[in-house]
Amino acid sequence: MSRLSLTKASLSHQKGLLKTYNDVLPSLDLKRRQLAAERKTARRQLEEARARGAAIAAEVGNTCPMLAHARIDLSDLVTIAAVQQVEENLMGTRLPKLDRVDFNVAAYGLLTRPFWVDAVVGWLQAALRNQLELRAAEQRLELLQLAERKVTQRFNLFDKVLIPGTRRNIRRISIYLADAERAAVVNSKIAKRKKERDQVAAP
Repeated sequence: MSRLSLTKASLSHQKGLLKTYNDVLPSLDLKRRQLAAERKTARRQLEEARARGAAIAAEVGNTCPMLAHARIDLSDLVTIAAVQQVEENLMGTRLPKLDRVDFNVAAYGLLTRPFWVDAVVGWLQAALRNQLELRAAEQRLELLQLAERKVTQRFNLFDKVLIPGTRRNIRRISIYLADAERAAVVNSKIAKRKKERDQVAAP
């Protein structure tokens, strides 16, 4: 760390720094609060996705217990054909958002499969889409937590380190300059008196 210069120029520089820091602090605080609000929203969305997954599983279990029958082969009945995910830019943080999911549904004969297979196709699509939404929600939450932590660290740096340190520097320089000014006045008075004495003593 460079040594603090105890000059008027340094005092002016420190005051400029303090003004800049005080201008930056509110915007960091606002960003931190906005990220915290978005993090809460992301956590709620994650919990909702988990609840939807549990609800789908419960509905399938209650409505079609026959799915447990080993002789009914539903493997590859529904597969994911394509996933389109977009990015949202939230205060400089890029967050994933599921936009579209396309499915492939295997051809099945109406007479060779049970009547309830149509409903199962819908449930499988809903379950697969929900899994993708759950993954996106987990990523959003993780990214928002990371962004909030970084902004909080910056806020604390300004609030607890830079601003108090700059105020201490200003106080130190101000005291030094005031002391130097008083010393200069005293020295000036002493010199004046000495000069007056010398003039009186001169023949």
